[in-house]
Amino acid sequence: MTELSEVTAGRREWIGLAVLVLPAVLASLELTVTNLALPAIAADLSASSTQLLWIVDVYAFLLAGSLITMGAWGDRIGRRRLLLIGSAAYGVASILAAYAPTATTLIIARALMGVAGSTLMPATLSLTTSMFTHPRQRAVAIGIIVAGVSGGTAIGPLVGGWLLERFWWGSAFLVAVPVMALLLVVVPLLLPEHRDAGAGRLDVVSAGLSLGAVLPMIYGLKEIAAHGLGAAPVAAVLAGVLVAVVFLQRQRRLAVPLVDLRLFANRAFSVAAATLALGIFVLWGSNYALAQYLQLVHGLSPLEAGLWTAPSAIGVIVGSTLAPRIVHKVGAAGVIGAGLVLSAAGYLVLTRTDGSDGLAVLVSGAVVVSAGLGPMMALATDLVVGSAPPERSGAAAAISSTAPQLGGALGIAVLGSVITAVYRHEMSSQAVPEAARDSLSAAVTVSESLPGSYGLLQSARAAFVQGFHLTAVVSAVLMAGIAFLVMALLRDTKRH
Repeated sequence: MTELSEVTAGRREWIGLAVLVLPAVLASLELTVTNLALPAIAADLSASSTQLLWIVDVYAFLLAGSLITMGAWGDRIGRRRLLLIGSAAYGVASILAAYAPTATTLIIARALMGVAGSTLMPATLSLTTSMFTHPRQRAVAIGIIVAGVSGGTAIGPLVGGWLLERFWWGSAFLVAVPVMALLLVVVPLLLPEHRDAGAGRLDVVSAGLSLGAVLPMIYGLKEIAAHGLGAAPVAAVLAGVLVAVVFLQRQRRLAVPLVDLRLFANRAFSVAAATLALGIFVLWGSNYALAQYLQLVHGLSPLEAGLWTAPSAIGVIVGSTLAPRIVHKVGAAGVIGAGLVLSAAGYLVLTRTDGSDGLAVLVSGAVVVSAGLGPMMALATDLVVGSAPPERSGAAAAISSTAPQLGGALGIAVLGSVITAVYRHEMSSQAVPEAARDSLSAAVTVSESLPGSYGLLQSARAAFVQGFHLTAVVSAVLMAGIAFLVMALLRDTKRH
C-alpha cells in the first residue's frame, strides 16, 4: 500500500463530498421531472410526438456521447474547473429550456444540457477519488455518490409533481439553477483542484470519434427497443461499432490517448467495468418492462408509476451505503456476488405477479432487486476509478459512467424484444384487430375506440404478463451468471 493510499480524509473532505452529492442527485432527478412535464410541454408549445421524444432523448444521447471526452478533458484542465464549467453551462441551458418559446428551442436547450451534464459525473467521481485516497473511505464516499443518484430518482416524482401542480412546466428545468449557482459558490471554497500536469492537449479527432461511436449506438438501440429491428436502427448500431473500432485503433497509436487502453489490462478495472455494463443491462431492461406493467396492466399514470417505483431507489441507497462498510471483511467479489444473487431472487419474486393482484408483490420484488444491485453499483464503480492511476481518474470515471449507458441501452433493446416477442406470440391466435397484436400499448389504444372491448384488453394484458414473467426469469438467470463470473474473476483481486 502506498503512502498516498494511507492518508485519511478529514472534515473538509467530507463536507466537500456533501457538495459533490448535489450534482449526482440532480442528474437523476432532472430526467424524472422532465418526463412528468411532457404533457404540459405538448399543450403549451404544440409539440408533436416526435418533438417530445427528442426533448427527452437528445439530452440522454449527448450526455452518453460526451462522457469520455469530458472525463479526459477534466484530467487536462482540472476536475474542479471542469465541474465549475459544467455547472455554469448547465444552469444557463436550464434557463434557456425553462423559457423556450418553441419546441425546437427546447430541443436545442436540452442538447446543451446533455453536453453540460456529461461533465458532472466524471468530475464528481474523479474529485471524490482524488479527495479520498484511503481505500475504505473512498468506497464509502463513492457509495454515498451512488446513493445520491438513486435518491434523485426517488424524490423526482415528488418534486416534479409538486412543481407542476403549482407552477408552469418550465419550473421542471429551473430546479437545476439554484443547485448550479450553489456549486459555483462553494466548489472553489471547499474542493481542491486535481489534474494531470503531463496529460498534453486533448485530441479533438478522438473526441469526435468517441461521440460518433456512442451516439449512433445509443440511438439505434433505443429505436430497436421502441420499434423493433429495422434497417435504419441496425445500420446506426453497426456504424457506431465501426467508428468505435477506428477510435480504439487511434488510441493505440497516440502517445497521449483520450482513453489509455492499458487501463483494461488491470483485471479489477476491466471486470468491474464489464460488471457495471452487464448489471445495468439487466436493470434497465427489466425496469423498461416494469414501467409498462405499472402503466398498461395496472393503469397507473406516469406520476403514480414513479411513486410506486420510489421504494426501489431506497433499496439501492441501502445497498450502496452498506456494502462499503462490510467489503473489508468479505471482499469486493463476495459482496458484489452476494448482492447479485439477491437481485436474482428478487426477479424470481416478480414472476409471482399475475396482473390482477395488488402491487405489494411487485414492489417487494423490485426492492429486493435494487437492494442487491446497490453493492454492485458502489463497489464496481469504486474498483474502476480506484484501479486507475490518479492522473487518469477523470477518464476512468467517464468509463464507469459510459459502460452503464451502453449496457442499459442494449438491455432495453434485448429484454424489450423478449417481452414483445412473447406478447406477439400469445396474441397471434387471438381474434383481435391486427394493431392490437403488435403491443399492449396499441391494444389499449384500440380498446378505447371499440365498444365492448374488455375481453380484448384482458387478453392483451395476460399476454404481456406472460412476457413480463419470462423477462424476469431471464433477468434472474443473467444476474446469477454475472454473480458467478464476478466471484470467479475478482476473487484474488487486491483492493487499493
